[in-house]
Amino acid sequence: MPLIAAALAVLLGLGWLGGGYVWAGPLAKEGAFIVPDGASLSAVAAKLEKEGAISSAGAFKLRARIFGLGKTIKAGEFKLPAHASMRRILSVIASDDILRRFVTVPEGLPSVMIYEKLMTNKDLTGTIEVPAEGSILPDTYEISKGESRQAVLLRMQAPMQRTLAELWEKRDGKCPVLTMEQALVLASIVEKETGKPSERAMVAGLYCNRLRSGMMLQADPTIIYPITKGKPLGRRIRQSEISSVNDYNTYSMVGLPKGPITNPGRESIAAVLHPATTDALFMVADGTGGHAFAATYEQHNRNVEKWYLIRKDRGDF
Repeated sequence: MPLIAAALAVLLGLGWLGGGYVWAGPLAKEGAFIVPDGASLSAVAAKLEKEGAISSAGAFKLRARIFGLGKTIKAGEFKLPAHASMRRILSVIASDDILRRFVTVPEGLPSVMIYEKLMTNKDLTGTIEVPAEGSILPDTYEISKGESRQAVLLRMQAPMQRTLAELWEKRDGKCPVLTMEQALVLASIVEKETGKPSERAMVAGLYCNRLRSGMMLQADPTIIYPITKGKPLGRRIRQSEISSVNDYNTYSMVGLPKGPITNPGRESIAAVLHPATTDALFMVADGTGGHAFAATYEQHNRNVEKWYLIRKDRGDF
């Protein structure tokens, strides 16, 4: 009896697994579904559930991994039939039957990685050089199958020039950047220094204060840029790299680097041209993904001690 019960349980499990893969889904009517560029299976499954195409993201992921082995999800806009099964949905979003294609450039993505993204996109043709750092406005861009990479690149660069000029005209003058290029350079540092959108204006205000007072900016991402061209360093910065003298390292020079260190988004540019009014000159990570700001070195040292204790409790050292 135990063996029969076990066999029955296995059969029921297989029936649930296989049946759920081919049974009609909950999507009431035919509709478009967008797979974001670079989205993972988990992200796509969650999006499908949210939009009512499947009843369970977890069940979809499980079945996709078991039955859809070898199928690669593609970015773009697809048409999902009404009541499409999980098998049908996976088949559609892994096919070339794409209504619209997209390439997404996240905020803070350096030009060398945008180059790699475009060169590995099999829907595009031709070759390009690595674009100038800071010349591309992060956004999602629609592309056409067979379109040249150069045409796509130009379409990504034009909005940066328009956006920069537009925001420059509306600047409040609180930050001592004298040209649009200087604003772009500082915005690229702000972009790399904080992952919290609510902090951008504060970080910009701090760096504007440092520029105004003739202090070194001492921004860690400017140490990394000449080493990796903006790619993740993958380790801690070495003391020899901190003291290295070059056109980017703001630990060994006063003022701005010679050029941008990434492609900043609109909000980081706006933050530089409308920085927070603050007396902050120092900042250190606060353990929440943001920073603790200080106007004096003494306050800063106290914040550093707190950060040290947080890292010690986490087992960083």
